[in-house]
Amino acid sequence: MMDILTAVLYLASAVAYMLYLFFQKERLQEAGYLFLGAGFLAHTLGLVVVSVQTGYLPIHNLRETLGLAAWAVALVFLFLRFQYRIKIMGVYAAPLTLLAFTASMRIPDLPPTQPEAVYANFWFFAHVITIFLGEAALAMACGAGILYILQENAIKEKKRGFFYRRLPSLEQLDGMGYASIIAGFTALTLGLVTGLLYSKIIWHRFISWDPKEVWSGISWVIYAVLIHERLVGGMRGRKAAWLAIAGFAVLLFTLFGVNFFMDGHHGEFTRF
Repeated sequence: MMDILTAVLYLASAVAYMLYLFFQKERLQEAGYLFLGAGFLAHTLGLVVVSVQTGYLPIHNLRETLGLAAWAVALVFLFLRFQYRIKIMGVYAAPLTLLAFTASMRIPDLPPTQPEAVYANFWFFAHVITIFLGEAALAMACGAGILYILQENAIKEKKRGFFYRRLPSLEQLDGMGYASIIAGFTALTLGLVTGLLYSKIIWHRFISWDPKEVWSGISWVIYAVLIHERLVGGMRGRKAAWLAIAGFAVLLFTLFGVNFFMDGHHGEFTRF
């Protein structure tokens, strides 16, 4: 029942934000924001209930992985919306949240194959939460990059068209994208560190060169390069936007593609 309520609220938010994109009525944006906030609260309550019932965070298959990803995207967007007041980002965040959550509802739930103690571990909890929040922040950086490119193209056109009148300034989008990358990179770093500690406790080694671990390292390096180039090389604008999009594409492959195409102990979390 809670899943249905959450899905309805996320759907209402996505519809309101899409209508806001076309009609630019402030009440539509406010409705989208409120619906997403309500959906997030319902989603959080559902996660808490399941966690209390099972004794561990629900993350042991693809259904629960997608659900937690939707939760993290909603949380990060709500924070960025409050912090930066860039309302139009809801046009990207709300459908993304809805897509991940509804996809999770269509996948059968499967019991965990690992002992309960594997999941009921503080370092596992810290690893999962920081990784997902980091990936959600980097998803927002990707969205800001997409909007930046759309707005830049609109500015270059002789006729200021559809997106020019509806998107924020390039400076705002670039600033929010960079802030999202810093937050996401920090959380991703913490997630990798807590993952190493968890691996040491469970498998008695810090790293096993699992494909997920290798690709996580590759993703981390991409964002480290982006931040370095921005701080040292002064990279801004279109190049930074494209690198943020490319980095998130690699991150998506790390989160899902690695488990589908390569063997490793992380494949447990995307079973379906």
